[in-house]
Amino acid sequence: MCNCHDHDHDNDPKFTRRQALTGTAALGAATAATFAAGAAEAQTTDPYAPPAEPALPPSDMVLDLARTALVVTDPQIDFLSPDGVTWGVVGESVTRNNTVENIGRLFRAAKAKGLTVAISPHYYYPTDHGWKFEGALEKLMHKIGMFDRKGPLTLDGFEGSGADYMPEYKDYIHDGKTIICSPHKVYGPETNDMVLQLRKRGIDQVILAGMSANLCTESHMRELLEQGFEVAVVSDGTAAAMLPEGDGYLAALTNFRYMANALWTTDEVVEKLG
Repeated sequence: MCNCHDHDHDNDPKFTRRQALTGTAALGAATAATFAAGAAEAQTTDPYAPPAEPALPPSDMVLDLARTALVVTDPQIDFLSPDGVTWGVVGESVTRNNTVENIGRLFRAAKAKGLTVAISPHYYYPTDHGWKFEGALEKLMHKIGMFDRKGPLTLDGFEGSGADYMPEYKDYIHDGKTIICSPHKVYGPETNDMVLQLRKRGIDQVILAGMSANLCTESHMRELLEQGFEVAVVSDGTAAAMLPEGDGYLAALTNFRYMANALWTTDEVVEKLG
């Protein structure tokens, strides 16, 4: 290796790239150590609490109510009621976040301001049980009859079933103004008319809440972001299952913080709308 000073190493692309890679690696190691220490400390207090010293830039999302919609995924009995088939695994998270009441507050505040409100429900019809391959959660949902309806053209047996909406939301959903989208079939809105309905109303900002945090809610967030919407997720307007495979709510919070344009509490949303 040359030890002379005649070469301009600053203009040597190999040299600068090597320096950058070394510096980046060192920074990454230091950052990882800091995050690990912070995570360990958080685990001793509240694992869901916002980081004390965030590394990512703060949100600069400002609502323009004429262009804003409240979107609620799966506001249904099977996810949010003790009578629902998933309560045994989501109940703790729903209760801790006060999710049912918070979604109600979001509906009430949005309606009071005349916002566009849309729900993206999840239904399965008998023909959907003929699928030849499924992911783990799809298999479980079909096995336990989650969101089952007798058919797309009948409401026979719908009232009060697990696919029905929570009773406390029905006045908001059935007011003749709320958009009730066609059902999504797995997790995201790619299989329903959510994006079309929002675009046709000139909406490009979304306040997103509903169930379940790391499944349908996160999938809606991802697709809406890809479609060019500005998305604020309501952190306590959602919840998720807690299984041996992992804490779904904690997993979703990480991705909400990484990707959403904003992560607000219900109190913050109500204040912004008020």
